[in-house]
Amino acid sequence: MDPVYVEALDRKIVHALHLDGRASFKVIAGVLGVSDQTVARRYRRMQASGALRVVGVPNAQRLGQAVWLLRIQCVPDAAASLAGVIARRSDTAWVSLASAGTEIVCSVRTVGFRLAEAPLVDKLLRTPKVVSVRAYCVLRTYLGGAVNWFLGADTLDPVQVKQLRLPTAESFGPVRLSEADVLIMSELAVDGRASYPQLGQMTGWSPSTVQRRVENLRATGALFFDVEIKSEFMGLQAEAVLWISARPSAVERIGREIATHPEVSFVSATTGSVSLVAGVACGDIDGLYDYMSLRLGKMDEIQHLEVAPMMQRLKGAGSLFCGFSH
Repeated sequence: MDPVYVEALDRKIVHALHLDGRASFKVIAGVLGVSDQTVARRYRRMQASGALRVVGVPNAQRLGQAVWLLRIQCVPDAAASLAGVIARRSDTAWVSLASAGTEIVCSVRTVGFRLAEAPLVDKLLRTPKVVSVRAYCVLRTYLGGAVNWFLGADTLDPVQVKQLRLPTAESFGPVRLSEADVLIMSELAVDGRASYPQLGQMTGWSPSTVQRRVENLRATGALFFDVEIKSEFMGLQAEAVLWISARPSAVERIGREIATHPEVSFVSATTGSVSLVAGVACGDIDGLYDYMSLRLGKMDEIQHLEVAPMMQRLKGAGSLFCGFSH
């Protein structure tokens, strides 16, 4: 499939949104030196095509939550339907079918470190067609989450990046959410650029009150905005999750180095039988092989590498992907 937005201006708009997902079209246009109508038209075209969307994402760490990655092995005829059920749950994110469609990979949030109390895990353990469930708690994220990834992140020059990049979020301990905050976040998970009047209708607050609350949530780091891009629209046909085992003394260095690789969309240190989990997106199978052999193959501290090809993404950080019909 050919990329949807191959023009330089489109890529600049996407980069701008990665820096500030709620930046107005007028602000982006001023930085790029074009009209705000041009920015709005191109953004809406990409959004309507399914190429990208902006979503609001709660920051688990700032909310006193833990993030677990689950590998759910199923019998072949059950994986697709079970993945659909998992994707529709409010406590899951990044739900994908992997490994020839026999494995589901997803993340789930828990209060504190207690995975056993997560309702999803209890249900999975009682599902007959689930062969095994392996869980890995995210200990440190080097790339992904609030640290956004964008293939082509050098599209804007340093001056333009400085104009759009927001200040680093403050950190004063866990953030407590009100019921209205939860409503706001649920709406932003569907459309991160929902207007303040729209959000106000849900909460009963005035648009100005909603704006102040959203800005406060962002300033404290409880909420960040991500740009979800379907990799195939960028011409990236080979996606995989890498499960990496490394020497304990080298985990930090390897994690930080992998986070600089343009092919990598996320990388985290985890508990469990592996040291690091990473997501990669390459142009084709040859590109994936080259990355594994020429980049990771040179890291002697990596003791074992398992590659799980991604077959289908059902859900990202926000709501279900458009067109998902299982």
